Amino acid sequence: MRRITVPVLSALLSVVVASAPAAAAPERAPAGADRPVIFVHGRNAGPGVWDGMISRLTAAGRPADRLFAWDYDTAQSANETLAPRFQAYVEEVLRKTGASQVDVVAHSLGSLTTRWYVKFGAGATTVHHWVSLAGPNHGTQLAWLCAPYDQGCRDMTPGSYVVSRLDEGTETPAPVRYTTVWSPCDEQIAPVSSTALSGARNIEAPCLKHNELLTDETVAAEVRSALDSD
Repeated sequence: MRRITVPVLSALLSVVVASAPAAAAPERAPAGADRPVIFVHGRNAGPGVWDGMISRLTAAGRPADRLFAWDYDTAQSANETLAPRFQAYVEEVLRKTGASQVDVVAHSLGSLTTRWYVKFGAGATTVHHWVSLAGPNHGTQLAWLCAPYDQGCRDMTPGSYVVSRLDEGTETPAPVRYTTVWSPCDEQIAPVSSTALSGARNIEAPCLKHNELLTDETVAAEVRSALDSD
């Protein structure tokens, strides 16, 4: 048997190493990917409305075990009843994940309860990003139609106690980062300018109806951008 000399063996190894494909660089996780995200639905809806957006976030690298959707009775008081319950849910998520902060993405009515928690509850320290999609942040005139029999609707009326208190003084108190997304074709928020907040990053979406903001790919990209920012 012919013996392979050391110089020949070294040359062969060099060829093998040189021809071996370079290992692919691991995909970089989004900034803040370990921070849990809590999604909060709007009136007469449920956690399932977020399935599409959650799928897009996981496809973009967000860990599925860091994405949560809170369910609640939308006919109850945003400030007296729901804000304390949301605070308890946030605390549960923090205990479960070991995180120190969460991000919040709310649609429509969900914007009021979560914003109350941020401004008047513990959210100033536990919430990093707060994102509102089609939120009635300054009220919506259409809420008068259901206000006589629904507390959630009364909270959404222009000039309600909840809206007035939230809009007193600074609308976006630090250090929380605020983003709103609104559509010029929103048929539920009247006027559509109600969603934007002073001091927030206010984004105009394409011509989408109220619930279409939940499933639109462009809106989902804006949400990802907000959550991935510092």
